[in-house]
Amino acid sequence: MRTRTRHLVAALVAWLMAMSLAACGGDETGDTESFTVGLLLPSRAVPRWEHSDKPLIEQRLKELCPRCTMEYVNAENDATRQRQQMTSMITKGVEVLILDAADTRAIRSSIQEARKADIPVVSYDRLAEGPISGYVTVDGGQVGKLQGEALLKAMSDRGNGENVVMLNGDPTSPNAAWYKRGTLSVIKGKVTISRSYDILGWSKDNAHTNMSAAIAALGPDRIDGVLAANDSIAAGAVAAFKSAGVRKLPPITGQDADIEAVRRIIRGEQYMTVYKPFAAEADAAAAMAVALARGEDLDDVATTSTDSPTTEGIPSVLLAPRAVTVDSIKQTLVKGGVYTVNQICTRELRRACEKAGLTQ
Repeated sequence: MRTRTRHLVAALVAWLMAMSLAACGGDETGDTESFTVGLLLPSRAVPRWEHSDKPLIEQRLKELCPRCTMEYVNAENDATRQRQQMTSMITKGVEVLILDAADTRAIRSSIQEARKADIPVVSYDRLAEGPISGYVTVDGGQVGKLQGEALLKAMSDRGNGENVVMLNGDPTSPNAAWYKRGTLSVIKGKVTISRSYDILGWSKDNAHTNMSAAIAALGPDRIDGVLAANDSIAAGAVAAFKSAGVRKLPPITGQDADIEAVRRIIRGEQYMTVYKPFAAEADAAAAMAVALARGEDLDDVATTSTDSPTTEGIPSVLLAPRAVTVDSIKQTLVKGGVYTVNQICTRELRRACEKAGLTQ
């Protein structure tokens, strides 16, 4: 009888402990819960979205919530399509959305629709208008400053002029204006901005068209530097100079550390890029999404707050970027685990890679 009683007591204690852990949201929560996170990215024109952000966010979500699922769509740079995609996800009943807006103003009504459906929205990389619950990005002002500082240094090292062509980002993106302000805070009054273009869709083809127009108007010898807002735009600028038969290219900036941009830097076609810590950005967005889906606040994730044109005090994470030139590829990108030497150094680049210290 005593043995049976002890067994009953032990069973009762075990049951009470299990109920207590469940009520407190114990350590096993992530193994038993399941919900759907919607991820909406803006385009395929910029390689980072498909090659870095999507897989990194998906991986981190699985680590934080193994039984959760992610539904992914890409707007293909079409704001109307993205609104339709967001409405579809709301209708399907996803628990939380991670959104990188194709058009930060146009998506506002869709974010309001999500709020009415009690679906929180994490604004990713670009700050969308509307009732956003969280925001994760890289400090855009610092990105622009790094680009401006690098361009000034490269032009000073060459010592052959002060004329700059600015190839800015898409004017519908608040980040483009943020980058531009950061750049101008460094270069204004120190160079002559001979031409300035806003590149629709951050498109390589549009950048090629505008850079070709600048070359035709100014002549290649009167372009001493090119401030390209990102690596796709830089690729278009490089192609335009090559199409014009220019062999010695002026220093050209970039952003995103796309692998093709890194290879252009090694070849001497692009002077620099800006590495943005995609893994940390993805981690923070996933952590925000999971916390919001669980009904938790973002105090343990957010490190600051941001005001948008429509919403004040949005819990935010702003990450620090790093400039990358040929001399810092190994230290920043290889040692940082972004790329291996084998990934960067194709056969035709082996000699240039050795010169840059990129060897196994």
